[in-house]
Amino acid sequence: MNIIIFGAGRVGESVAESLVSEQNDITVIDQDPARVRALEERLDLRGVVGNGIQPSVLAEAGAKDADMLIACAALDESNLVVCKVAHDVFHVPTTIARLRSPEFEEGSDLLGKSGFAVDHVICPEESVMRYIHQLIDYPEALQVLEFAEGRVCLIAVRATAGSALVGHTIGEFRQLVPQVDMRVVALYRLDAEMAPSASTRILPGDEVFILAANDQIRAVLAALHARDKPVQRVMIAGGGKVGLRLARSLIGQCQVKIVEASAKRCEYLASQLPSSTLVLHGDCTDEALLEEENVAEMDLFLSLTSDDEDNIMAAMLAKRLGARRVLALINRRAYAEMMQGSTIDIAVSPAQTVIGELLAHVRRGDVVAVHSLRRGAAEALEGVARGDVKSSRLVGRRVEEVKLPAGARIGAIVRGEGRDAEVLMPHHDTLIQADDHIIIFIPNKRLVREVEKLFQVGATFFG
Repeated sequence: MNIIIFGAGRVGESVAESLVSEQNDITVIDQDPARVRALEERLDLRGVVGNGIQPSVLAEAGAKDADMLIACAALDESNLVVCKVAHDVFHVPTTIARLRSPEFEEGSDLLGKSGFAVDHVICPEESVMRYIHQLIDYPEALQVLEFAEGRVCLIAVRATAGSALVGHTIGEFRQLVPQVDMRVVALYRLDAEMAPSASTRILPGDEVFILAANDQIRAVLAALHARDKPVQRVMIAGGGKVGLRLARSLIGQCQVKIVEASAKRCEYLASQLPSSTLVLHGDCTDEALLEEENVAEMDLFLSLTSDDEDNIMAAMLAKRLGARRVLALINRRAYAEMMQGSTIDIAVSPAQTVIGELLAHVRRGDVVAVHSLRRGAAEALEGVARGDVKSSRLVGRRVEEVKLPAGARIGAIVRGEGRDAEVLMPHHDTLIQADDHIIIFIPNKRLVREVEKLFQVGATFFG
């Protein structure tokens, strides 16, 4: 696809990095020549220096032939205007805008073709908040991702000694927990992927990715991880957009403390939050402050400032001082990879949380959901099998007959709609039917194109 990315900030850079790796033709527009030059040197893309809301700059970027425009500049108003210009002047088929304000809702008349012409909205702050809420709801999990409108979940969990399934082979799972229907789709040991088979033994410390029906999540987590007590006390380092949004969403659910370095911002936070939320003026890397505020009693410590180094230091310090679980917001990919296996329990990239939402619009074939895993290295994809035996590579075939690229695995099939939908953990002889939603784990992004082709229908299908 020919894709224009407007804005070369952290989100724009991550989006470009992800899409370039899939052989798309990418052009990045930014007013900062140094940013553009750095991206051109590091990635296989073209850069255009200028203000993207100007038609002449969009024309130079090739808007006339673009399939998609992704607007991820810092300001909502810039992103809205560039989508409008791209649609009205250059007839770009698909426009996606990063919008921080919750008042612009996807599908509203304001964002429709006669309005700002925004087809899809992404909000990294909202995505991070949803991600953290899942970790609060399921404290044993490293990640909980939803498919098929929430009917199926992909759960990442760190196996702990003493739990029911740890020390046993995957082939023994059904015998040990017959009431839980699940499928292990990936296993990482010491940061290296291991192909899961019936003879693979789960060891303490393994990072296990499991697909299961939504109502089975807690049972799956309990089988692989010692039961954690519910999250009740939360400390947030950083009262920026993400910190404030999260604190608001936790009112009535958890006891929350926010540590913020700016006195002026503290005043604003105090005016926006109820008295039950304690706002503290101070440095989140100050050991004395964290001890004084009883960080050791926290169920979850969240480093959400705009500074990667401060987030890493604060999270490590909180962990050393006794916080049960710590999460750091890390923008730089290199830093996030360095933190893998460190004392920081979870490293989250705001850009990576929205990559999946973007990828669902870039994917070919009838792909309805995409989740980026392992900091973008792997992917879980949900597609719909359309057509019939003649026109489809999936419909009317048994799972063992589907020609998947090496390493890719079918994890679950959702059949039917609404309340009648059935979640199947397929076996080798499971027959795929028309309109089945199929969830596939892809260990390497280089294999994505081959998997997408499975969901493309041949010319003989006219349904």
